Formats: sequence, structure tokens, C-alpha cells
Amino acid sequence: MLLPSSQYSEKNRRHIWSAQVPPMDLATSGAASARESSKAVVVGRRTSITVCSLLLLSLLIYACLGPPELFSSTAFPVLQHPFDARKNVERDELGIALEGTSMKNKTLIIAILNKAYIGENGMLDLFLQSLHQGENTEFLINYLLLVAVDELAFNRCKALQLHCYYLVSEGVSFSKEAFYMSGNFIKMMWRRTQFLREVLRRGYSFIFTDMDILWLRNPLTRLNGGEDLQISCDNYNGQPFDAASNLINTGFYFISANSRTIALFDRWYGAMNSSSGMKDQDVLLKMNFDGVFEQLDMKVRVSAQARSIAHLPRDIDRAIRA
Repeated sequence: MLLPSSQYSEKNRRHIWSAQVPPMDLATSGAASARESSKAVVVGRRTSITVCSLLLLSLLIYACLGPPELFSSTAFPVLQHPFDARKNVERDELGIALEGTSMKNKTLIIAILNKAYIGENGMLDLFLQSLHQGENTEFLINYLLLVAVDELAFNRCKALQLHCYYLVSEGVSFSKEAFYMSGNFIKMMWRRTQFLREVLRRGYSFIFTDMDILWLRNPLTRLNGGEDLQISCDNYNGQPFDAASNLINTGFYFISANSRTIALFDRWYGAMNSSSGMKDQDVLLKMNFDGVFEQLDMKVRVSAQARSIAHLPRDIDRAIRA
């Protein structure tokens, strides 16, 4: 056991070093001289051992009490992985839900669910049926996170053994029916935007889809162009990279998690208080016309290939092949 350095007083050091060879008597007989010589050798060896032990002990004491620089990463360089903030995801209920639903590249599909959608042959059933029967879409259910805004919707999701998350909103109840553009409806839309911003902040890219989108085939094959945002629109003008002249629609979009898209959602949600009576999509549309994507140096692609049930073209077969 190492003793504290304070116990190594001057007296103790003198005592340790007093193991010296006694003076030899030159008049001693030959046999006695030999015996004394043998004793001297033994004492000398013991002294050497004692000196080595003290040196080792001193080194250990210095190591314990020495300057911290001795153990810095520069003194003992090791290979380290660079710090990645995305690895430090929060392990709360949302973090667990995102991790359990997402693909290996931290991408998932998100849809909002409320009790108005959960009836028999209702919107949820039609949505899931499209995924089961679409072209190479059934496996995508494994990466679908249904975000329930009321308890009935959450229980229905769990009964179907899907990935579910219960979005609680303090001071606001979304359990009652919310009519289009009513105060409660607008609050629900903005709560959705706030939630999706949090998903981006945690490093997850996602496809957001409304429940009235029918998935006729796998969209992931077309979401590989390196864009920050790929979004559906109404009245597509044929110019996919001219977002400012298209009526973008937030019913379906893919967004990559990065500093630009997080900044977009910060601005978007930050505009809520100054946009009374406007739902989130209307505010983003106005921001688009004001050039927000260019200001944030975002690469945006507009697509006409995602349509809600309410906006399906008359030639449904052409839409499927598009």
C-alpha cells in the first residue's frame, strides 16, 4: 500500500538510509575478514534493493501527486472518434420511439393520428391498406411512426402493434373534433410543426405524410437527389427547382436533418405568434414567396407526384405510372 507523502518525514528518510555497512577492522583474521566481506556483499545487495524500491516508490508518488499534464491526451495519444452531437440523443419516450422506428440512417416516416381517423374503414385503415398493397411499400410500415394527439388514437395504434407516440400538449386538448381552420385546428397544426422541429433537432430525417395520402409505391427510390427538402405542391408548374413559383403543400414532404432545415423550422415556428389566424402551411407558403429557401441556402425540390385523396387527378392510372 502506498503511504501518504506526509509520512515520509526527514526522520523516516534518515532511518531508511541508515542501513550502511559498518567499518571494517583491518586487523581481523582471514576467516573473519571473509565472513565480514560476505556480510558486506549481502548488506550491499539489500541496500541496492532498498534504493530501487525507493526510486520506484518515489515514481509512484510523483505519478499520484504530479502535474496533470502528465496524463493529458497529448502525453498518451489515442485514437478517438470525433464528437457527434447526434449520437447523444435523449433517452426519453420520444428518443426511444424515434430510435425504435427509424432506419439505420436515422430516417423514418411520420404521420399524425387523431380519433377522427381511427373508425372502421376510416382514414387510418385506408392509409395502411395503401401501404400493404402498394408497389414495394409494405415494408415501410416498419419505419412508420404514428403520432397520436389523443388517447383513443394512441390506444388504437397500440392495438394494431404499430410504432406509436403520444403527443401531449400542455393546456390544450385535441381529443375533441376540430373543424378546419377553427382555433383548435390551427393550434393542432402549429403543435405538429413544433414536434417535427424537435425531431429534426435530434438528428432524424423524415418523410411527413398526411393520412389522406395513398402510398401507391415506394417514394424512397426518388428521394436521393441530395436535396434538403422535397415537398409536394398544388398546381405544379413543371419547374421542380423553382419553389418560389409553386404552391407548396406540407401534406407530404421529405426533409433532411441539418443546420439549414433546423433554421427553417426555427423561423417557421417562430412566426406563429405574428401570424394570427393562419395555419402553419399558409405561413410557410408566404415565407417561400419571400425567399426563405434562398436565404438559408437550401436545396429544395418540388414534386407533383404526391397528391391527397382530395386532389387526385382524373386519370388515376397516369398518376400511378408517373
